[in-house]
Amino acid sequence: MDATELEAHRTELTGYCYRMLGSGFEAEDAVQETLVKAWRGGYDPARAPLRPWLFRIATNVCLDMLRGAQRRARAMDLGPASSPGADLGAPLPDHRWVQPVPDGRVLPADPAELAVAKETVRLAFVAALQCLPPRQRAVLILRDVLRWSAAEVAGLLGGSVAAVNSALQRARAALPASPEPRQEVDERLLARYVDAFERYDVDALVSLLHEDATMSMPPFAWWLRGREEIRKAMLGADAPCGGSRLVPVRANGSPAFGQYVREEPFALVVLEVERGFVTGTTTYLDTRLFPFFGLPTSSGHPRRTGE
Repeated sequence: MDATELEAHRTELTGYCYRMLGSGFEAEDAVQETLVKAWRGGYDPARAPLRPWLFRIATNVCLDMLRGAQRRARAMDLGPASSPGADLGAPLPDHRWVQPVPDGRVLPADPAELAVAKETVRLAFVAALQCLPPRQRAVLILRDVLRWSAAEVAGLLGGSVAAVNSALQRARAALPASPEPRQEVDERLLARYVDAFERYDVDALVSLLHEDATMSMPPFAWWLRGREEIRKAMLGADAPCGGSRLVPVRANGSPAFGQYVREEPFALVVLEVERGFVTGTTTYLDTRLFPFFGLPTSSGHPRRTGE
């Protein structure tokens, strides 16, 4: 076995570990540890195919990382909506948040698999997964996302088929049904969003939001629900977004942007879009995400969308 054989599984393993851990950074670490252990472990093709063997290692790595860890969440999972103008409160530590991940690190290249895979890395779905006990989480991801058989999962986890089916039933009962693929995002809508955002035209920007849209800004638990509440917040005297520039990326199967204020990295903005409206914005105030997403991290002149 050579490194090329192992690397061929990196994207699928990263997607699995990301759904398990809820953090792109931690998923990368878990996969790297998995591949190092596989390289050193002496793979024997006579005992098992390579793919399930790698997933067994990755599962054990993730379960070890999750031992004693606090559940990652979105702001909407932590408490009721705030009011415009309310104090943001103290920032919560990184390990409390579901973190974003670049599409290219977790999504398959096969168009036939891509649409479904996008839905299972959406921030809301990954946050819901974090509510499950880790072994139930692994069962649900392997069975309902990766489409492994109950016998294959039982072999990986070292249990019985009956135990796997029981865990899957409990996991499904605790979560909404697996999301259906959405329509492709209207690029004209995104162009209008970028134009309004960069001009800081609040009325134009708010007109693109669904009436029940949400807005959150990790690492703060503060969040808003509703088009009018968001409008009030954006018109606030302390709103820092005027003069921003947006550089497009893709995160969690969704459109996203690196936001620059006065040409400096400021935040990664992840949009949720449905039925022709922006239904949610999550603004990650963490500039460590810029190199992770291949975005410029120094001052200068990031290009505008479409340039």
